[in-house]
Amino acid sequence: MPKKSKNSTTKLRYSARLLFQYRVVTAGRTGKRRLCEERIITFTAPYAQAALREAKKRARAAQHDYENSDGGHVHFEFVGVLELLCLDPQCEADEVWYRTVERITPMERRATLIPPESELNAIRFHD
Repeated sequence: MPKKSKNSTTKLRYSARLLFQYRVVTAGRTGKRRLCEERIITFTAPYAQAALREAKKRARAAQHDYENSDGGHVHFEFVGVLELLCLDPQCEADEVWYRTVERITPMERRATLIPPESELNAIRFHD
């Protein structure tokens, strides 16, 4: 992929995989085991360092806190950027993420690699 200079006005598409945690404080104590969320966001930026800044800015803006039904104080906190991808020029217009991994005979093992459709998040929780 051609490198863009910091002076370039061309915007490239980026996706960032962000890690958040739900930190619950009950009676002044925080547990070590925490529910975490990985979130993928997609946006444009002129170059990679600007994309990293934008991803962090958006992640920090998503932080919030609230009181849960048990009276604990829940902090939704940004932990960090797990990955940052430049999607241009290799991705199609509707692609927002990719990951390349090497696997042994994936087609032959698809029954163990691919979950049942009923277990896909959108199906399981939204249909």
